Amino acid sequence: MSIHPTLPGLFEPVQAALPLDVQPATEKQIAFARSLAARTGQPLPAALLADRAGLSAWIDRARPKAPEGRFAAYPSAKQVQFAERIARLKRREIPAECFKDKGLMSRWIDGNKPR
Repeated sequence: MSIHPTLPGLFEPVQAALPLDVQPATEKQIAFARSLAARTGQPLPAALLADRAGLSAWIDRARPKAPEGRFAAYPSAKQVQFAERIARLKRREIPAECFKDKGLMSRWIDGNKPR
């Protein structure tokens, strides 16, 4: 006979956290999810509109994946267009390496934006 008290369930696996503080989705989040659903043709479950975290997870699954491959690191057309407009305004040249790396282009834009 053991003198130590037994506590049933003490060493059982912990139950998953219950969603006690579910926050509703923001208007901006709902608008983005609706536009994403319209573009992709995926149905947007109405129950997710009341759950910020659930809607965020749905958006992550529904959002088109970033391109991969040879040109994935190149700046977007909009980024190049914006940089060229800044370069014209400031009468500066955009370094050639910026056209091959979106990170470099972003830093050049941030450093040269008109104030």
